[in-house]
Amino acid sequence: MKFHLKQLTVAAALLLAFGAQAQTAAAPSAAKKELIAKVLAFQQPGIESLARALVEQPAARMMQGAGAALQQVPADKREATAKAIEADVRKFVDEASALTRDKAVQLAPTTIGPMLDEKFNEDELKQLIAWFESPVNKKYQQMGGEMQNALGQKLVAEMRGAIEGRLKTLEQGVAKRLGLSPQPAPTAPTTTKPVTPSTSAAKK
Repeated sequence: MKFHLKQLTVAAALLLAFGAQAQTAAAPSAAKKELIAKVLAFQQPGIESLARALVEQPAARMMQGAGAALQQVPADKREATAKAIEADVRKFVDEASALTRDKAVQLAPTTIGPMLDEKFNEDELKQLIAWFESPVNKKYQQMGGEMQNALGQKLVAEMRGAIEGRLKTLEQGVAKRLGLSPQPAPTAPTTTKPVTPSTSAAKK
């Protein structure tokens, strides 16, 4: 019995020792932490855009619903009501975006950081940073918006007729189910951006 207890004690000690070594090995070095922080800094604009999109998407849906509901408002009050709603939604987007952005930036090191540590070694992180800093990458990033706009405009031009027809059919079907007289069908989007309140002035 004493022999078995001694074996168990030694085994437990070895497990603890190996566990401590594994934890030590898993902890990134100071140099690697610095590289990860630099990668996260390059990613911050994307992180902030993600946070804002999470707020703008439900706000856009709310604006679309409000646009339909405005048809029930008396014509002489419709414009003022629309402006008031837009101001309320814009205020919500600005305030909620700031809160969400700050939280996203705060969470990134503990969420994305460990993923970078697991998937990339120091040399790979250095290569990644070199790519972020390269003139080729900067040139490509500058073209990103132009390429998206060009494709979006072409897509809208090609699909406008098909989308408007489907929207009209859907609107008529919904109105029929509700027993309502159908309102004029909404038109297809004319820009590549989602329908959101104007927020350009709020960007920093």
